[in-house]
Amino acid sequence: MRVFLDRLYLFSGYAAGAFLILIFGIMMFMSVGRQFGFNIPAGDDFASWCMAAMAFLGLAHTFKKGEIIRVGLVVEQFTGRKRWALEVLALTIATAFTLYFTWHAVTMTYDSWRFNDMAQGVLSVPLWIPQIGYASGLLILAIALVDEMVDVLRGNKPTYEKEPPSSPDEFVERVASGGAG
Repeated sequence: MRVFLDRLYLFSGYAAGAFLILIFGIMMFMSVGRQFGFNIPAGDDFASWCMAAMAFLGLAHTFKKGEIIRVGLVVEQFTGRKRWALEVLALTIATAFTLYFTWHAVTMTYDSWRFNDMAQGVLSVPLWIPQIGYASGLLILAIALVDEMVDVLRGNKPTYEKEPPSSPDEFVERVASGGAG
């Protein structure tokens, strides 16, 4: 099960990256195409749908790698049982909110499919198609949060928690590479 979940989070991160490349391709084609009279009908719509999919599909992978913004400044002030309790509290709140939003995102996507909702742009696209990225990204994040909650409740260290830098040089290297200190 562990291998499946880790691959799910990794696939989600790769999918987010693929949507980023797709956004780049659409925007470049639209920019260069303007010079030659080419146009992508509803290109702005496609780019925005890709951006939403990219943002939401990247959440679980980012969370599991410890790169997502969280309440570390508060939790890191404590040790032992108090730290564990705060970590569980933070995960409980995050999981509850994410499950709430996931439920509504999946319901909205299902209703769009059921009622055959269509986009109101230049091209008539079934709305459930672009909504899949949003809903599935939230669903995968909810799974990651529940997974992390179970792991922490078993007494394990959170997977998103990084070891503190051992030297000032390592700290500078982490910050320079885009990671948190």
